[in-house]
Amino acid sequence: MGGHLSAQELDAQDGLRNFRNEFHLPVASATGADLLGSSGVDEPITYLVGNSLGLLSKRSQQLINEELSVWATRAVEGHFNHPKHREWLSITDKLRPTLAELVGAYENEVACMGTLTANLHLLMNSFYKPSKERYKIICEAKAFPSDQYAIKSQIASHGFNPVEALIEISPRQREHILHEADILAGIEEHGDTTAVVLFPAVQYYTGQWFPMEKITRIAKAKGCIVGFDLAHGIGNVPMKLHDWGVDFAVWCSYKYLNSGPGGIGGLFVHSKWETDYPPKYHGWWGHDPKTRFKMPPDFVGVPGAAGFQQSNPSGLLAAALLGSLQLFAEAGGITALRAKSIRLTGYLESLLVQSKHFVPSERISLNNEERKKTGFTIITPQNSDERGAQLSLLWPSGEGMMQRVFTGMRSRGVLGDERNPDVIRFSPVPLYNSFADCERAARVLEEVLDLAEAPFK
Repeated sequence: MGGHLSAQELDAQDGLRNFRNEFHLPVASATGADLLGSSGVDEPITYLVGNSLGLLSKRSQQLINEELSVWATRAVEGHFNHPKHREWLSITDKLRPTLAELVGAYENEVACMGTLTANLHLLMNSFYKPSKERYKIICEAKAFPSDQYAIKSQIASHGFNPVEALIEISPRQREHILHEADILAGIEEHGDTTAVVLFPAVQYYTGQWFPMEKITRIAKAKGCIVGFDLAHGIGNVPMKLHDWGVDFAVWCSYKYLNSGPGGIGGLFVHSKWETDYPPKYHGWWGHDPKTRFKMPPDFVGVPGAAGFQQSNPSGLLAAALLGSLQLFAEAGGITALRAKSIRLTGYLESLLVQSKHFVPSERISLNNEERKKTGFTIITPQNSDERGAQLSLLWPSGEGMMQRVFTGMRSRGVLGDERNPDVIRFSPVPLYNSFADCERAARVLEEVLDLAEAPFK
């Protein structure tokens, strides 16, 4: 990927390169790296952890500071009279257009609210309607734990046994990603007794982008409700939830959407279900805004996804997300960012597979004695259509090598994300990462592995 061009040449050709200047890059002294030069100037680290926590944009910082000023000077009046025309009463209305574009929906199908797992429970309470004939939920066996907790508790709360009602589709023996054929076959096999099919858009551990359209089509043909967890998908890969016929989806915003730790979440409900699947748990922010402040005793829901809102959103969290979403729009939206993401992740992959420590996936079944102790395998799909902005590197388990590599890279100012016991995830984010970041990460990894190999010789 990238031919013979250097990282510097690729960055020079990158039409989105200036968006990097819109973000605060973590500095070495604050992260434990020893990168202080003789001049004493602190240097930024190479940050490849956007799939865990996106960086703070300067725009978001500006908007948050403005909201703090409004709170300080106008207090409660900021809900209705805001000097920047971002009244807290309706601030999330400014977020919905870009969120809708990112997930491929109409504005009335999305709501900016709550947090991911709370939103998942809300939507499952509406969409999971098990019967004696249809009571199962199909998911992937390696789903993020919070999703597993939510699914199992939903099954149990309806009086069913999760051991019987939860159908988990697993990778094949000695593999890490799911084959499309196995996913679809699982839905075909269990679909007639399944109430809900719930998958992530992008798998958090491997970075695999699941075939969302095909999953939806096959599951709908079997009469199932289809939902997706977009935590690692929104702002990362393009989606068409409305056109695909997805029933519901939920997401957080602190990963690729850069809204900050614990940032405000969101949800999608297809417009076709506005009447048949209304919110079961009402809150005053889901009530018709025309009469909301008249405090009527009976709930009159806002049409569409906004009717699921319960409490007024945080103006500070909404401003943080708004600052980042403005940059998404200015960069040309998900289409432009995805095009760069494919090039960026592909370039990092091309450097990693050149390493003398790289072990091709076909050799992953070798036991630890047959593999070099420092050898790593990329368990993320090679096909760019089957992955997001992530590469997951696997080391032989039981050797403690991953922890040694992670610590060595971090001390040299390259930060990935460790997943015990044996995986490091690198996520080159197109809004703020560069080809030079990828080149440096690959180079430092090689240096650390060369040092780590010495004791085994």
